[in-house]
Amino acid sequence: MRALMMRLERAAGLDRFGDRLQKSVQSVLRPQRVRDALHGVWLGHPLHPALVQLPVGAWLSTAVLDLLPGQRRAATVLVTVGTASAVPAAIAGLNDWAALSREQRRVGLVHAMSNTVGLACYAGSIAARLTGRHRLGRTLGWFGLTAASAGAYIGGHLAYKQGAQVNQSVSELHRMTDGWHSVADLATVPERTLLTREIRDVSVILYRHGDEVTVMLERCPHQSGPLGEGKVTEIDGHACVVCPWHGSAFQLNGGEVVHGPAATDQQVLPTRVVDGVLQTRLP
Repeated sequence: MRALMMRLERAAGLDRFGDRLQKSVQSVLRPQRVRDALHGVWLGHPLHPALVQLPVGAWLSTAVLDLLPGQRRAATVLVTVGTASAVPAAIAGLNDWAALSREQRRVGLVHAMSNTVGLACYAGSIAARLTGRHRLGRTLGWFGLTAASAGAYIGGHLAYKQGAQVNQSVSELHRMTDGWHSVADLATVPERTLLTREIRDVSVILYRHGDEVTVMLERCPHQSGPLGEGKVTEIDGHACVVCPWHGSAFQLNGGEVVHGPAATDQQVLPTRVVDGVLQTRLP
């Protein structure tokens, strides 16, 4: 399975279809507020993995009920709930997929194809059950569960091996030691200008607004983009830094994510000033 996943990552032949699909998804889901909602900005957590719990749970429960006598009606209800709830989960997943790197999109495309096969099997299973062909409905349901399980495995590789939609910057915290670290002389920190500094090889950005100074991890949680090279803009009355790679935006006074494709907040570090020197530490 490892070798198969590696071949998928290098399968450049998928790019021709994947690139066209990416443009189509970005065109259909053009409004920023729609993309943000589907990324899970409002939730502070990627929305797609939260949504998939309902179809997966319903389909697994259907498989159990199909093995028990007298549960045809309950199984039909559950397979219908699972299939209907898979649609918004798929839309959220496509929105996330369109913002990934090319190697991630290759694996994600196969993940989506496998789940699409599963969804088609379950749609056929519903039709068969509603017309009284319960044996065929059960068979299609088990085929659907097999395809969806394969898709889940590929999705796990996408998330845990390739790091899709996981916070790419938080691991930087593990490289910092305990205690307070000097960052800069406060007098040298200009107003409303991003500065990049390093703490034990961990890159951070500094932003000063009056007496308030923010120290934030510099690598964007979405794809490790350099926030220090981003621009500062005001969004909903808050000064925000916008990632130059994919446009994720974070409030500079607290790190809250404002626009995706990032779905998690950016880590802000505690600060203090001692003898005119700005210091920071682990949260």
